Amino acid sequence: MTVSVPGNAVVLLENGQEYFPALEASIDAAEREIFLQSYIFSADKVGRSIAGALRRAARRGVVVRVMVDGFGGRDFVRDLMPELAEAGVEVLIYRRELRAMSLRRHRLRRLHRKVVTIDGREAYVGGINITDDFTPNGSPFPRYDYAVRVQGPVLEPIVESAHRLWRLVAWASFRRRVHQPLLAPPRGDAAGAIRAAYVVRDNLRYRRAIEDAYLAAIGRARSEIVIANAYFFPGRRFRQALAEAAQRGVRVMLLLQGAGGDHPLQVYATRALYPFFLQRGVELYEYHRSHLHAKVAVVDGCWATVGSSNIDVFSLLLAREANVVIEDEGFAVQLRHSLAAAMRDGAEAQLPERWRRLPLMRRMANWLAYQVVRMAIGIAGYGGKH
Repeated sequence: MTVSVPGNAVVLLENGQEYFPALEASIDAAEREIFLQSYIFSADKVGRSIAGALRRAARRGVVVRVMVDGFGGRDFVRDLMPELAEAGVEVLIYRRELRAMSLRRHRLRRLHRKVVTIDGREAYVGGINITDDFTPNGSPFPRYDYAVRVQGPVLEPIVESAHRLWRLVAWASFRRRVHQPLLAPPRGDAAGAIRAAYVVRDNLRYRRAIEDAYLAAIGRARSEIVIANAYFFPGRRFRQALAEAAQRGVRVMLLLQGAGGDHPLQVYATRALYPFFLQRGVELYEYHRSHLHAKVAVVDGCWATVGSSNIDVFSLLLAREANVVIEDEGFAVQLRHSLAAAMRDGAEAQLPERWRRLPLMRRMANWLAYQVVRMAIGIAGYGGKH
């Protein structure tokens, strides 16, 4: 069960255009300790700018610890890690080796969190990797994503989790300095009036914590559920919870990836689920303006979550993920308005009659993609659980 604590300040950051300047300013203001965890850390304009801020912090005496996933951060290892290490930044790579085409369960357990803690006084949590929002020759609009900047008592589990994972990976990497002291303990004094909780998914104590937080909010919903999720391939429990909510009169809206996604197979597999949802009154919207990378939700205008977790087997049952749950009407309304603008200006409603008249070849493509993804889940050992 997710337990929220009062007294927090939570600032919503939409896209890298808001996130990266705020993050760089916080790094430049750091005095003692920085933890940064990211799935991707690119050597592009944005990545080099953040790397420069981390080098500056290390050179003025701040302890800087960066952890990047071994699969998502393959380019980081080659292009950025040497210069960061030379400047005094401590770097760990999470599960550095990944065999090509391997579907072994332990090989698929990636570090998918995007978390930064600074001096125990603030943290950033969300879905935004350290990479440019704009892809070469791509959409003129930025990648669509969110993060939050938090202060207050919820910092305690965020900082403790970052430090614990660092010790775990350092120990697994045979590093000598495993039991490093926490130089900047989290400041737990009140910073605002928002109730918030930090929810992680790991392979030990919190295997289903994020999924359970979603399901509890969906089960309590009385008026509206809005979910924006980049890679949406929910298991039976999640599908049924959404269907039951719609059938008891809750308006359920899903904002999903359109054709511009970087994993087209999963987009087509998700579309195989559209008839199930449309027949039960769930509203579906596909985002086409740019690449949708968001993992957020709003329920009844008073509960919200922002984080790194997709609603698919790889996030909910395999990867290390991190979300912040916010119980505050003002924050939820702000996020709801942002999602409404995205659906209005950048998405297309998926109408039931269109999917009833879908050509046979399109139906077959969706069905085949669905079967391939299901097979991959089964090979990974999670077919029965998902």
